Amino acid sequence: MSAMTTPWRQFICRACGLIYDEEKGDADSGLAPGTRFEDIPDDWECPLCGVVKADFEPYVVVMMPPAASPAPVAARGRGIVVVGAGIAGWSAVEAIRRLDADVPITMVTSCAGDRYHKPELSIALSRGMAPASLVRETATDAARRLGVRLLAETFVVGLTPATHQLRTTRGTLPYTHLVMAMGARPAMPAVLPPSLCWRVNDLAGWSRLQARIGDGRRRIAIVGAGMIGCELAEDFARAGHDVTLIDVQPLPLGNMLPEAAALRLRAGLAQIGVKFAGTRVVAGLTQTADGGKRLTLSDGATIDADEVVVATGLVTDSRVARGAGLAFDKGIVVDARTLETSARDVYALGDCISLDGAPCRFIEPIAQQAAAIAHAVTGLGDTRYEHRQPVVRLKTRSVPIVVRGTPMRDGEWRVLDDTADFLHMQQWHDGVAIATLQAGTARQAIAA
Repeated sequence: MSAMTTPWRQFICRACGLIYDEEKGDADSGLAPGTRFEDIPDDWECPLCGVVKADFEPYVVVMMPPAASPAPVAARGRGIVVVGAGIAGWSAVEAIRRLDADVPITMVTSCAGDRYHKPELSIALSRGMAPASLVRETATDAARRLGVRLLAETFVVGLTPATHQLRTTRGTLPYTHLVMAMGARPAMPAVLPPSLCWRVNDLAGWSRLQARIGDGRRRIAIVGAGMIGCELAEDFARAGHDVTLIDVQPLPLGNMLPEAAALRLRAGLAQIGVKFAGTRVVAGLTQTADGGKRLTLSDGATIDADEVVVATGLVTDSRVARGAGLAFDKGIVVDARTLETSARDVYALGDCISLDGAPCRFIEPIAQQAAAIAHAVTGLGDTRYEHRQPVVRLKTRSVPIVVRGTPMRDGEWRVLDDTADFLHMQQWHDGVAIATLQAGTARQAIAA
């Protein structure tokens, strides 16, 4: 078969889940439509998280036989219910379908359920991406392709594990196995009225903010200089807006980065116009007479903005889990190997889970989590989940940062390389190297 007739293939980034489609190419990286994966240079980087070509693997779209159709879950029959239509929920469905084409699956989601790549939200504005261009596949098309009964715009109101029943705003669903992939919601400080703030945690929220901002230059205040806050600050600034980034820490990502790296990040953001207001505590937010917003700080100072974005972390909604008697500790507690909750036949994955008392809010482990659950709920094989600390990648082009390992607050950071464009550090604890950090790119340093 010639190259001209070879079907187009897709490859998925193991780190962040971005899919490279040969047919579409990647204009941001200079790859024209039709560029075959083998023709991409080995040092090409994922345009989203920065890993190289070797970190991609073939992605095969699951297709149900033409005769397959979504089937309702019978009261006494075999069926799987998945709650949540984010990356975790759809990944679970895909993994199950790879093993079993016949088991009835019902997906319950409080949103439309369209498939999109959530990490792209923090870089989409500066790239001029419209909401429609972020949708990879509509929920209707995905449900049809995977033979899923889709209950969109449907809310879960209760769970009774003893009788294997999930109560929703569209009736009670019996299940043989339940998969909870409900994600996490933004944490809102009590002093900030939700009606005056934006939370960029899903496509719907991002779309409304994009429409509100429009084409003009706007003053945007971002409360919280964690990973999402820093990425959004850079994205808004590169899109031409006047950005102020506010945090209680003296430096951005002050709880995660050593001072040397955090200083570089602050400098990099400043170079593209981001004003950082560190060691500041927000005490209140009001609307001004002209329709703007005014943030009042604890020292009496004020910051005026057209829009305020809150990026102060995520929390898992405990209402359903606690009501059902599930163990909960900063998230739904799951077995570290099986991902089963404290209730029999109820599993969970993604942002909503807790492993050893810590939330697991990373994209990278989701595929393995989904595979482990799929084997458990279908009874096919005995694949277990093995948790490894994911690589943390900050998608700030001004100063990209990569952290590997598990840094500790009392660890000693040592500098291995320090140039104008590149910082390489290593953290030691009790005589053992436990983490490494890179800020900037080594190639920039060589070029300099």
